[in-house]
Amino acid sequence: MLYPFKAVSLSYKKAPLAIRELIALDEAACRRFLHTLHHNLGLTDLLVLSTCNRTEVYYSAERDQSPVIIEALGQLKGLAHIAEHFPYFDVLDEHADAVRHLFEVAMGLDAQVVGDLQISNQVKQAYQWSADADAAGPFLHRLLHTVFFTNKRVQQETAFRDGAASTSYAALELVEELTADVANPRVLVVGLGEIGADVCRHLGDSKLFPDVTICNRTRSKADLLAQECGLKVLDFEYLVQGLKEADVVISSIARDEPFFTRDMVERLEVLSYKFFIDLSVPRSIASDVETVPGVLVYNIDAIQSKASAALERRLAAVPQVRAIIEESMAGLQDWTKEMLVSPTIQKLKNALEQIRQEEMDRYQKKLSAEEAKRLDDITRSLMQKILKQPVLQLKAACKRGEADQLIDVLTDLFDLERQPDVA
Repeated sequence: MLYPFKAVSLSYKKAPLAIRELIALDEAACRRFLHTLHHNLGLTDLLVLSTCNRTEVYYSAERDQSPVIIEALGQLKGLAHIAEHFPYFDVLDEHADAVRHLFEVAMGLDAQVVGDLQISNQVKQAYQWSADADAAGPFLHRLLHTVFFTNKRVQQETAFRDGAASTSYAALELVEELTADVANPRVLVVGLGEIGADVCRHLGDSKLFPDVTICNRTRSKADLLAQECGLKVLDFEYLVQGLKEADVVISSIARDEPFFTRDMVERLEVLSYKFFIDLSVPRSIASDVETVPGVLVYNIDAIQSKASAALERRLAAVPQVRAIIEESMAGLQDWTKEMLVSPTIQKLKNALEQIRQEEMDRYQKKLSAEEAKRLDDITRSLMQKILKQPVLQLKAACKRGEADQLIDVLTDLFDLERQPDVA
């Protein structure tokens, strides 16, 4: 007997980027979707999580509601033929599967970049939206707080979050290392290849680099990314001036021959140190550029080596992370089972309290105030002692998975069906 918690998920594992883009929800859409699922479909313990790699809905219901959830998602996104996309979704309609999946997503085990730090913050944000919409019931509150505590343990007890396991984040870490002694370093990103664009997003998120400029042949592409990340844009015709002013130049230019040559860099008249980071394949910075005094060049191999070393450490920590998750799930399961029998316990308390009050009413008029107070204390204490053993036995039966039979016995014995349902 477990709480009926379920999930429906669309992620990078099954769905290509084009499909994920169609389904993705921004904050406003997530909030509207929560309202629809909670008020129109009557679902509880709701969590709507949407990132570049996944769109997922976690919920509580006795039966699988994934078809109506996906249909509602299609209506929200204006997709008339959402049924065509059903094969891209995973349905987790067993309690343990849905709970474990949320743990693995929040820890970064299920991320494209194993151990991704960003996803745990995205889960916290999704939880806040659910709480704001009053769509998070007692189970989801307990589950998410257990997830956050588990995340803290993973951070403190394992190497799972050590280093930068993605190439773009490794590039950011390299820039941080190179400019550690530079006050207000000026960073120039030239060209917006896939990795270069990701680096821009990381730079935009970082508080260490307030002076980041993007330069691209196609100005409109640079404008869109700059607006997304809060960065500045430099017209391509002013590139040379931008190169002179920059402390770090990150190149993500796609072309067959190197764009940055020794002659070009030599004319910059480097007075101190200038760092060039080449994210392009083939290389966009000529190999002899590093012979220019004051210029240091780092290519994609150096960055990927840094990322690979971090990834190896993270993968080695995965068994330890899974063990921590299992411990957390075991504790959550015990609490969940007790939560499911708490209505029976409350009904039993109410039934005994009703009997006690009826007997008190019979004698109270014949007693003084002091005697009535003493009788009230005695009968209340007696009721607590009578309750103690059934409650302990019921909780023990929960842990053995045998609570159903004892609930039936108590219900018949004390006629608990007559007691009102406990909210």
